[in-house]
Amino acid sequence: MPAVIIRLRWPDGQESTAYSPSTSIGQHLESGRRYPLSEFLQRAESGLHAASERVKEVKGFYCSSAMDSLSELRRRARAYADGDDLQVEVLELQQQGRTTGNPTAFGDI
Repeated sequence: MPAVIIRLRWPDGQESTAYSPSTSIGQHLESGRRYPLSEFLQRAESGLHAASERVKEVKGFYCSSAMDSLSELRRRARAYADGDDLQVEVLELQQQGRTTGNPTAFGDI
């Protein structure tokens, strides 16, 4: 499975990206959908933990990049007051192809 770059739009209109080492994130977040901030964080957490578990199944260790992404999403979310009127939009779940020549890449999970 390819890795996924998650393109996001935050409540203030700023855009950012996050990394998932597995397409399993697509079971938790949907491209083109808006989520209340708290729901988005819950979905991102469960999705990135699932992606890291998928790496462990295949490679034998957890993916620290998935946890780094989750930490960054939490950090950004703290900048906003929690409320259901604040939403995060998932602009795109962009699959990344297999990576060649880099034995530590997760592009094949």
